[in-house]
Amino acid sequence: MTGPASENLVPRLSGVDLYGNDIALQTAVNAFGGTWARQRLHGRGRLLYRKDWLDIADAADRNPPQLHQFDRLGERIDDVVTHPSWHLLLDSAVGAGLHNSPWAAPREGAHVARAAAFYLQAQLEAGGLCPVTMTFAATPLLLQQSVLQPWHKALLSDRYDARPLPGPAKHGVLVGMGMTEKQGGSDLRCNVTRAEPHGETVRLYGHKWFFSVPQADAHLVLAQAGAGPSCYFMPRRRDDGSLNAIRILRLKDKLGNRSNASAEVEFDGAIAFPVGEPGRGIATLLTVAARTRLDCALASAGLMRMALAEALHHARHRHAFCTRLADASLMKVVLAQMAVESEAAMWLAMRLAHAGGGTDAAEILLYRLMTPVAKFWICKRAETLIAEAMEVLGGNGYCEDFRLARGYREAPVNSIWEGAGNVMCLDVLRTLQRQPEAAEAVLLELSKAAGQSQAYDRHLKTLPASLQGANEGVARQLAGKLAWMMQARLLLQYADPAVADTFVGLVTGEFDGGLFGMRSVGNAEVLLQRAWPE
Repeated sequence: MTGPASENLVPRLSGVDLYGNDIALQTAVNAFGGTWARQRLHGRGRLLYRKDWLDIADAADRNPPQLHQFDRLGERIDDVVTHPSWHLLLDSAVGAGLHNSPWAAPREGAHVARAAAFYLQAQLEAGGLCPVTMTFAATPLLLQQSVLQPWHKALLSDRYDARPLPGPAKHGVLVGMGMTEKQGGSDLRCNVTRAEPHGETVRLYGHKWFFSVPQADAHLVLAQAGAGPSCYFMPRRRDDGSLNAIRILRLKDKLGNRSNASAEVEFDGAIAFPVGEPGRGIATLLTVAARTRLDCALASAGLMRMALAEALHHARHRHAFCTRLADASLMKVVLAQMAVESEAAMWLAMRLAHAGGGTDAAEILLYRLMTPVAKFWICKRAETLIAEAMEVLGGNGYCEDFRLARGYREAPVNSIWEGAGNVMCLDVLRTLQRQPEAAEAVLLELSKAAGQSQAYDRHLKTLPASLQGANEGVARQLAGKLAWMMQARLLLQYADPAVADTFVGLVTGEFDGGLFGMRSVGNAEVLLQRAWPE
């Protein structure tokens, strides 16, 4: 038997158009040349929050991959078995071109349209983004390698193919990465995996402490060679269909990102192909990592958007202390600040996606300097915002039956993977030292909003000195200042004035972001209606 139905329970948020409900994202896509993708993005937005897809995302998280090292006769198979929901997610993401569309169909706004779709996908399930982003980042490098020509057609395909076949025999392929080792971590110069020449290929011997998506069709890896650390393309299977000499020791038991497999592996003479200039493997892989770093920021911005939508939906349907939560003054202040910061994160990530598709020197420099800034700041702020959103739901927000718990577990991986916070901030300093013209490109971009806000102008005036005098001790402060100023610049030019004025008004001198709800907000109703129209 069941008791009487409650009138104060919140219905599940589903059946909405994530793109159609996101006024700010639509504005950004149009501003940066992606208007032509409007119908496609509406289609993705309607698909991703259907009840059946929400159930698929839940199933993928609740059924993590399993490692089968041996078959019943004791033969080594190193098979990573994933739940059917994982394959449905990958099939959908690949079909939407999240792994290669700017390379397969280049056109104006292609990077922006792909970034918008990636941002929407993160609001459904983020684990499946790992193989997608690595393939996206690796593809332009791999297309330059004539020795890998048999792989090119599959790299540019929009078909997902999970069959255990050599890459060139498949309809489509996905690429993973293996860089870090247990003795060095982020310090890739400490890698000890070695490459021994073998005709046009090499044989790899060593290990990787983190080997992303071990069931991928191939991996980019770093190994020591005669010329120094070099980059190699290592197929999962040999041309005859047999497994390459990659031994999966275990799958990592991670806090979040549970639908996606990460492994610890050893190489025992694994066949690999040289990629890029010998001895320049770290530099080669960092060009790839720049794109995965931006995707970390995009995914975090997507998680922020998901958390905001869930919190707003709950607040508008739940009553407490004789009032609707969304009408309570303090709740409105908290939600309004969350809405403004979520939009600011999206604008920064989308602006850099636009720069990532640019070819002129200023855009390339802007992308180089601001990508680690965006990854550092947005990924950090996502953790704080999602935690605040959980509090809106109260105890339910802390339960795995609700989506915010998964989002909260997911958020830290974007901050850690491809370089944690300190690594990103040191990269900003390194860029300023090696490419001082990057500072000029950023200042030029920021000057476009000069004269629209006195507070903004004050910070803009002091920024050149901050850039010139930056040192390691203030690297985080500088990165935070750059992030805030670029977000403010974009909001001042493109966003609703209520959003821009609120964002600029909330900044603190230390650029630490602060806690939500610590300052009063005018036009809260306007901000919330824009963020998630009722």
